Amino acid sequence: MKLTLSPMFAAIGLAVGLATSAQAQVTGNVEAGAGKVAMCIGCHGIMDYKTNFPEVYRVPKIAGQNPKYIETVLGEYKKGTRKHPSMRGIAGSLTEQDIADVAAYYTALGDIKGAPELAATPPAAKADVAALLQKGACVSCHGDNFSKPIDPSYPKIAGQYPDYLFAALKAYKDDTHTTWGRGNPVMAGMAKQFSNAELKAISYYIGSLPGEIRTVPQGRFR
Repeated sequence: MKLTLSPMFAAIGLAVGLATSAQAQVTGNVEAGAGKVAMCIGCHGIMDYKTNFPEVYRVPKIAGQNPKYIETVLGEYKKGTRKHPSMRGIAGSLTEQDIADVAAYYTALGDIKGAPELAATPPAAKADVAALLQKGACVSCHGDNFSKPIDPSYPKIAGQYPDYLFAALKAYKDDTHTTWGRGNPVMAGMAKQFSNAELKAISYYIGSLPGEIRTVPQGRFR
């Protein structure tokens, strides 16, 4: 028997298909992104710049980060699953195209021609830290040298500011606050296995490694 859709359902199906197609066609443009980062460079374009909410730590290095991860994070701030008043306000003002352009810009900003390839195996951690990393299965998601994530929506974390990593891991442990915390169930499950002292040890080891992400000083607004 041949099934025939009514005109109404056919129209709905067409609209959904077009919407999905339009979302799939959002591609980041580096040059366009350069004109959309004025709200970003005041923090992410200053070496060792620190925020003081919800505690004092350096804002993360994002130049050279995976573009899909940057898009994912901005989307989470926009939805509120990542909580930070400033970041939510900024992300909420961006369209999907803006987010893709900003992500493309920051990925390209970290590309240094002639930079040496990172070793697949990072310098060995002390035995106690190595045991923590194995318990958390960190490399299973973040990949070789913690810089080759298995999914493009996961971050490169080698060489990230250790105090930022520590603050981020603690945020996954407690998502009960209205203005800070992170709602990722996978990371929450991982972080809740550890004491804060253990999370700090993990953070400072990973932050000490050579990595592909960096802060690129930007001395003027665009």
